[in-house]
Amino acid sequence: MPRPLWAGAISFGLVTIPVKIVSATEDHDVHFHRVHLADMGRVRTRKVCELDDQVVSQDEIGKGYEVSTGETVTVTDEELEQMPLPTAKAIEIVAFVDAGSIDPVRISDSYYLAADGQVAAKPYTLLRKALERSSKVAVAKFAWHGRERLGLLRIREGAIVLHSMKWPDEVRNPQELAPRAVEVGDEEIEQALQLADRMTIEDLAGFHDEYRQALEDIIAAKSEGKPLPSPAGGEEKGKGEVVDLMAALNASVKAAKDSRGEDGEDATVHEMRPAKKAGGRTAPAKKKAASSKTAAAKKTTARSSSAKKATGRKTAAKKRSAS
Repeated sequence: MPRPLWAGAISFGLVTIPVKIVSATEDHDVHFHRVHLADMGRVRTRKVCELDDQVVSQDEIGKGYEVSTGETVTVTDEELEQMPLPTAKAIEIVAFVDAGSIDPVRISDSYYLAADGQVAAKPYTLLRKALERSSKVAVAKFAWHGRERLGLLRIREGAIVLHSMKWPDEVRNPQELAPRAVEVGDEEIEQALQLADRMTIEDLAGFHDEYRQALEDIIAAKSEGKPLPSPAGGEEKGKGEVVDLMAALNASVKAAKDSRGEDGEDATVHEMRPAKKAGGRTAPAKKKAASSKTAAAKKTTARSSSAKKATGRKTAAKKRSAS
């Protein structure tokens, strides 16, 4: 079991559930040291007081808040722990909401809540089953790392998960980032939906960090004195390049079918609109389709007329031979 990061209790009405917080994720990133390239010596950060230019140790460093220019107030860890805050050592459930009402952009880090001792087993199981049988999640408040936080409790594979959340005023308004109004046709929307359907999978277990793997390959090659791996091929599109959206969607649908071993010949569902030439107009796709149908009909009529004429000649020949 990972090392607990916090110990306290879930406060659920008059029910108290002793719990420990453990991280729900692991860090698999490749971490670099800062080194002096001339001799490979480690380059470290030194904590220096700007007034006397002296290096200070960790036990000489505290928290300070600048209330005005030149005036700083210090706050100790003991003073923070003694704050009259109900959530200082408790994850206090304050409400229940529908799971679908939570905006994912507000969800931050994730943690597992482990029952702390046998006395916590029954109330922990009670809260877990209550959440499992409803479509709701619990909203909670808790204090951690020097501030009060908003949290979300839900169930994952039998364990209660705590998601740290952003407060409403911490989420920026995205309206200023939205593009200007543009017209998107039904054909394009339908093709995009077909592409999404072709790309739908059951779970994400098959994905892995290709960047980390490539970085580890480079480090291994350099440590063993081998040539570096060749860079991946592929052409990079120019920034801001204008593409034919329907052509890109059709090609994407076909590629998705091919990757799944399906027949890609019928990937193009909607006929593409030809681009207009400068100073001229191109006939609409519908007219072209109609012309093709008319030509096909004419060929069929011609074949029918030829067959009727051949039958008439055979009948006339039989009459002459009989007479």
